Amino acid sequence: MAIEIERKFLVVGDGWRAHAHKVVPMAQGYLNDLAAMDASGDRAAMKASVRVRIAGDEAFLNLKSRELGHTRQEFDYPIPVADARDLLALSVGGLVDKRRHYVEHQGHLWEVDEFLGDNAGLVVAEIELASADTQFAKPDWAGAEVTESVRYYNLALATRPYAQWSQAERDGTV
Repeated sequence: MAIEIERKFLVVGDGWRAHAHKVVPMAQGYLNDLAAMDASGDRAAMKASVRVRIAGDEAFLNLKSRELGHTRQEFDYPIPVADARDLLALSVGGLVDKRRHYVEHQGHLWEVDEFLGDNAGLVVAEIELASADTQFAKPDWAGAEVTESVRYYNLALATRPYAQWSQAERDGTV
């Protein structure tokens, strides 16, 4: 079983840009949405998100368990890009377009997602860890932690993009 242990932070400023050593354009969509994931205890509720992603010249089908927080089951399978394009056409909600910047900071790889389209203006940094108690140095450009906040999950951004958020949601006051 594949386990993902990931922490997510809002990005403040542009200090990370000078340290990015790789950038990959990504387009992704979901074959289910938050409503399917959250069917109020209904036995028919989905227990995993199903994502299709084109990352540069590669494509993947991804299943991620619905747990809130930093630890989830995750399964990632390479698929042909042509199949991914066809599956993206079947996605529920909008597509999530972003540029993923890879930034090394004190021995850890950070993935900084700069969102585009309906999510433009949102920049989030993620760090994947070997265990939940792995210590890491938080860079000065990593602001408030949003690991526990569902609205920052890509699945949620496909359903209700950043462009639809109130100013209070953008400021993190609600």
